[in-house]
Amino acid sequence: MSHVSKLSVNGGVLPLIETLTSRAAELRVGLSTGPAGETLIDAGAGVTGSLEAGRLITEICLGGLGQVTLGSSPYLPRWPFTLTTRSWQPVVACLGSQYAGWQLTSGEGDSAYFAMGSGPARALAGKETLFSDIAYADESDTAALVLESGSPPPEELVRQIAADCRVAPEALTIIYAPTQSLAGSVQIVGRVVEVALHKAHELKFDLSRIVEGSGTAPLSPPHPDFITAMGRTNDAVIYGGRIQLHVTGPASDARELAEKLPSSTANDYGTPFAEIFRRYEGDFYKIDPMLFSPAEVAVVALETGETFRGGAVDPKLVDASFG
Repeated sequence: MSHVSKLSVNGGVLPLIETLTSRAAELRVGLSTGPAGETLIDAGAGVTGSLEAGRLITEICLGGLGQVTLGSSPYLPRWPFTLTTRSWQPVVACLGSQYAGWQLTSGEGDSAYFAMGSGPARALAGKETLFSDIAYADESDTAALVLESGSPPPEELVRQIAADCRVAPEALTIIYAPTQSLAGSVQIVGRVVEVALHKAHELKFDLSRIVEGSGTAPLSPPHPDFITAMGRTNDAVIYGGRIQLHVTGPASDARELAEKLPSSTANDYGTPFAEIFRRYEGDFYKIDPMLFSPAEVAVVALETGETFRGGAVDPKLVDASFG
């Protein structure tokens, strides 16, 4: 399966970026031009930002191939407001664009800068082996990058990013928001489908067979402490997230995927994420990677019309995290 040049995630987000910038004052978003000529959009570091800005940024992360809506649901009575993400091109949208897989570093010591890049620019740089796995690359004269960060990259790194994407720095848009912000929390919770696809990839499921993806998770309340905020956004998905995938191929494979996909299959399941993070002294790589997936899963086997289910939402753990 090859998606090369068929879908441009960078081209697809241009209308969304235009909406975000044209409504900047209304959405409490900061606009500026960086030292290399790049467009900088601050969605929550030096500004308050908004949930609506976060919703738009989540759609930008999806490369314009997904829809994100704010709504409500009765399944978590204390936390009724939810974020729902759906994509009709889930592999390209979630893994080819939204996944935060590009390590960006610059400098050393106290002046060092580090951030994980997500969004359409990843598909131009193609730095991750994931792109060969999903057979996708993008071609575009513009690039859009989203960073879960409280500051933009330094000029040297911006120029390197632009070079890796083969665009002029002036054609690069960098959107950044810290985890603790309104917009930052939304765009992380909005990864509820993405984590499911990433885990499916880890489970060696043939991603070309996933044709639709939808998911919902509770809106986690932001918190000024980074670890607490990070814990809440992760717990929204791990203990409160629900997804549905439509897949082709044998129903037996769909059943197996539904059984293995939920977060409850992980050894570290059952404790709020902030506590798990502290237990491992802040080392992400010590956490069971199978934990990063939704709580409740439904997999529809298109071949037979059967729906297979696994996992369940855990209101008590969501309460423990959000409370």
